[in-house]
Amino acid sequence: MHAPISPAVLADLRRPRPYPAVSILLPTHRREPDNAQDAVRLRNLLEEAKDAVHNDPEVSRADRIDVIGQLDQALGEVDLVHAEDGLAIFAAPGEHQVWTLARTVPARVLLAQTFLTRNLVAAHVANQPYWVLALSADVATMWSGSKGRAPEQVTGSFPIRRVQEDFDPEREERIGDTPSIFNDESTRQFLREVTEKAGVVLAADPQPLYVVAESEALAALDDAGKLVKESAGRIVQGGLAEGPAEALRKALAEAAGQRAAEEVGEVLAELDQARSRKAFAGGVDEVWQSVAEARVALVAIEDGYRATVRDDGDHLVPAATGDRGARDDIVDEIAEQALDTGARVRFVPDGELADVGHVAAVLRY
Repeated sequence: MHAPISPAVLADLRRPRPYPAVSILLPTHRREPDNAQDAVRLRNLLEEAKDAVHNDPEVSRADRIDVIGQLDQALGEVDLVHAEDGLAIFAAPGEHQVWTLARTVPARVLLAQTFLTRNLVAAHVANQPYWVLALSADVATMWSGSKGRAPEQVTGSFPIRRVQEDFDPEREERIGDTPSIFNDESTRQFLREVTEKAGVVLAADPQPLYVVAESEALAALDDAGKLVKESAGRIVQGGLAEGPAEALRKALAEAAGQRAAEEVGEVLAELDQARSRKAFAGGVDEVWQSVAEARVALVAIEDGYRATVRDDGDHLVPAATGDRGARDDIVDEIAEQALDTGARVRFVPDGELADVGHVAAVLRY
């Protein structure tokens, strides 16, 4: 299973592949008895995908053998014991990937030249991703977090460890005690490095940042740069610079929940203002048309909203799954297309948009 999605990962997923790029989507279940048939459904979809690859005259014998082998390897990596709400398997010549999603998806097999990414994009946004910087006097770590998941530690430029200086007993004898660990020059240099490298992470993938540290460490980091001032929240708790992840999740729960509630309020206020100035769209058909015309600045979607529609040539109209031309994940299509045109996409609790068709948008013009 892959780590949380990022702009770089998404860009790589969306690049063209040698045909066939196979996408398999499966709705999964977290608990019994709903999860009892997930393994059977998965094998059925894999067989459907293999048959499609095998019977496609555009696929060479070498690529057919390769992709079918990639699908078999992907099956071996699926962990249905710890399933979430959806599963995505991608396979192409020379590669395969397995993604678990905290958002349901329609069952689907697709052969194309790119992977089907819209469900991953929508799940990523709905999960309210954020960064965590956990700090002590000696080490700083970065973590990638999201709603309902324990944070995962970021590697690469982190962790950052302060270079330890030799203890100076003569200085202690002259002064009478040891200096504050957050006032010496080596620590200030360490905190400047933390600020710089955290800024690089945030620039590459802008998400809310939470800083977790003792009060003295927070104050020292505040002096080193803008991270603390511009953070979404600060949690005064020490001993978490190296986790564990579950302890960090518990420490962040209140601050992240408060931040999410504030953001919902801000989104609803924007929608109200848009209505008053007639820059508002409501319902899946209106919002989809506005998104397609790149007129949308903000799209708000209820967490649990799903719709199956078909295009009658002028509008999207309700349809049943399996109908000719039915689009089962139009809501996720809207989310991905909106992001592609530079709009913001926000998910709100179910019921907040019931009076406008469960999805709404603020228009640019």
